Amino acid sequence: MNKRFLFLLTVSLLTENRAPAQTKPADLLVFGTFHFANPGLDIVKTKSVDILGASCQAELEVLTNKITRFRPTKIFVEAEWNRQAELDELYKQYLNGTYKAYITAKFPASRYDYYLKNEIMQLAFRTGKKAGVPRIYGFDYIHTFFPYDSVLQAMKQAHQEPLIRRIQANSKAVETEQNRKIAVLSLTQLLLDYNTPKSLAENKGVYLDLLNRAGSIEGFVGPYLVSEWYRRNLYMYSVVQKTVAPTDDQVLVLVGAGHAAMMREFVQYDSRFRLRELKDVLK
Repeated sequence: MNKRFLFLLTVSLLTENRAPAQTKPADLLVFGTFHFANPGLDIVKTKSVDILGASCQAELEVLTNKITRFRPTKIFVEAEWNRQAELDELYKQYLNGTYKAYITAKFPASRYDYYLKNEIMQLAFRTGKKAGVPRIYGFDYIHTFFPYDSVLQAMKQAHQEPLIRRIQANSKAVETEQNRKIAVLSLTQLLLDYNTPKSLAENKGVYLDLLNRAGSIEGFVGPYLVSEWYRRNLYMYSVVQKTVAPTDDQVLVLVGAGHAAMMREFVQYDSRFRLRELKDVLK
């Protein structure tokens, strides 16, 4: 047996012993949602959904039962990745049945609604408890800059009035349509609608079809804003990539619909994951 063969055999054994081998892609369910505790901070203003009402609560029970049958081994939510300890404490309180008492004592009254209504608690925590998931992972990255006022100013200076009108009309149309859907659709129907190819394409299209054009030929504030949106989502997706283990077969990513549109694009080029559709999981 020559020395070169022994060297290659040693390297091979060392590599194999470092981590479990990945035998097949993990199923990744990217669940795009609106923010249940609507703070009204987005450019598009939509009505609130009575998430604590009996009808929505009954639907959430059914929804989370179906997602539990997906058997997620890891669940990611739109909470800051570097504040994992806070998320761990909230989830521990939820599992112990002391969540409401904990948030009442810890947070001011102005924040109570957020911690009671948000999709992290209502969807992810509820699913995690039913599925026996020991930890919910935060993967949001917020240290990016979205200079929308500067983009608007650049469009004005470049005399892009038609583009400004298109952006304003788009925001108004989205607001009107979403408020109409909130009035007539059930919670489940509304969430499924957020995850249709049409809705996801429209969400991403705002950045590439409209904002990326902003400014003069010499200026790039529009593309800069779009690049920051991509950067935020790439950083978030990186947390998922680095956290999911080879032994994880099913992964749930619960995130705002705008992020979901981006995540789905990234998954297409990632051999580690196979994209699952919400409509199939909720059948």
